[in-house]
Amino acid sequence: MDYSLAALKLFCGELKDVRAASASASSSAATLFGILFQRAWLQGVLVSGTDEGRFLLDDGSDVVELLLSAESQPQQWKIGMYVMVVGPYVAAQSGGLSTIRVHKMVDLSQHPDREAMWHLEVMEAHKLFYLPSPQ
Repeated sequence: MDYSLAALKLFCGELKDVRAASASASSSAATLFGILFQRAWLQGVLVSGTDEGRFLLDDGSDVVELLLSAESQPQQWKIGMYVMVVGPYVAAQSGGLSTIRVHKMVDLSQHPDREAMWHLEVMEAHKLFYLPSPQ
């Protein structure tokens, strides 16, 4: 993991626009908005899951698959929880879902304002960091 690369705040639907990085970049890196990154930072509702550490996260824009690491599994994750996840992005394979290998997951269900705040945080990140500034 190259921690010098960005961890982008995104909506799940934006992962469809991710492209593989050039051959000179890290093999697990990807690009979005011209930014080289390895990790994605998402929030949404767990809509499906299994005891094997596989969940589906829905943020209203799309659904992504979450693969939880052993460190993330002691928590009792339940369908319907509103969570924040950060982890390496794995490209979708032949029409499948994009995947995040979760290395951090936090239950935000007790904070109902977090969803509205997340939308503002992602929009601010786009404005400040992802979109080209007008010259």
